[in-house]
Amino acid sequence: MNTPRRTIVVASLLLCLAIAASTEGQTIHTVAGNGKKTNNGDAGPALKTGIGNPFGVAFGPDGALYICEVDHHRVRRLDLKTGKLTTVAGNGSKGYAGDGGPATQAALNEPYEVRFDKHGNMYFVEMKNHLIRKVDGKTGRISTVAGTGKQGFKDGVHSEAQFSRPHSIAIDDKTDTLYVADIGNHRVRAINLSGGPRKVVTVGGTGARKPPVTGQVITGRALLGPRALDIHGRTMWLALREGHSVWRIDLDTMVITHVAGSGKKGFDDARGNAATFNGPKGIAVGPKGFAYVVDTENQAIRKVDPKTGVVTTLAGVGPKGRGYNGDNIAARKAQMGRPHGVCVGKDGAVYVGDSENHRVRVIRAE
Repeated sequence: MNTPRRTIVVASLLLCLAIAASTEGQTIHTVAGNGKKTNNGDAGPALKTGIGNPFGVAFGPDGALYICEVDHHRVRRLDLKTGKLTTVAGNGSKGYAGDGGPATQAALNEPYEVRFDKHGNMYFVEMKNHLIRKVDGKTGRISTVAGTGKQGFKDGVHSEAQFSRPHSIAIDDKTDTLYVADIGNHRVRAINLSGGPRKVVTVGGTGARKPPVTGQVITGRALLGPRALDIHGRTMWLALREGHSVWRIDLDTMVITHVAGSGKKGFDDARGNAATFNGPKGIAVGPKGFAYVVDTENQAIRKVDPKTGVVTTLAGVGPKGRGYNGDNIAARKAQMGRPHGVCVGKDGAVYVGDSENHRVRVIRAE
């Protein structure tokens, strides 16, 4: 073996050892859901109440955990101190109705992700209604932020704008802008929440199914399957579902930078381009700056170091690990059921919508 090759091998071995060490000691357990998708009530003890296909999860300003329940078209609230689960939006029926009235009496159609603005208002995206809705933090009344309820593509006045299967949203509190991962249109859209008439504009993507180019401004450039968004400081993180990769966007310049993922399907812990994902569908940044990616088709939660681009597996056993094999076990040995949503608490704990296991689970991470 020559010296350069020996150096590479040693470096790779050290990286593998570091990756393994970084995820040791993590455990996973359920905080909501009884494992059944059956609707057995709008409220009750979290571990005895059915949550059918939980997707997006997010912390509200009250410290509670909010959960998008796709099967029963509701947004739920989990009080982590009491373990009580309640419904804050959706009457359990599929539809598009109720604007102007109490959010709990409104009909929704597959809420996918939920976020809060600095004023305490709740926003969520409804994939099958092709729109974004808001629940007023003071009155509890629901309204449509943007979208007509019909699938399509149109920028402009919020009430006339159209989306195609929007999946994810993120709010930039500095500029009062709500960003939308409009995956059916292969675009990222933006909506001004203040400062004049509300309008929808495209800030990235052309509709072409092509991966972005690192170092370029994303406006007028192609994006391939923008699925998940999260904002941390002046950076917006982006997971590409069809692009099997993770990127970040400077919100001041809109320049996009590749962080990790080769663009091909796989399940490899490594650095940057050498790492692989398979259909990532959720992303969240923790208090220490690490990005957590829901690697759905790999049945895993991955952790990305923003400084090095090194990807490690936090939870899950990989693509053959679809299922459920219990709680209070090592996170790296846990089976998962096509997880989708993710968020991170102030203490660094990672909460996951373990969708087809009909549970919300927590991993002690940072």
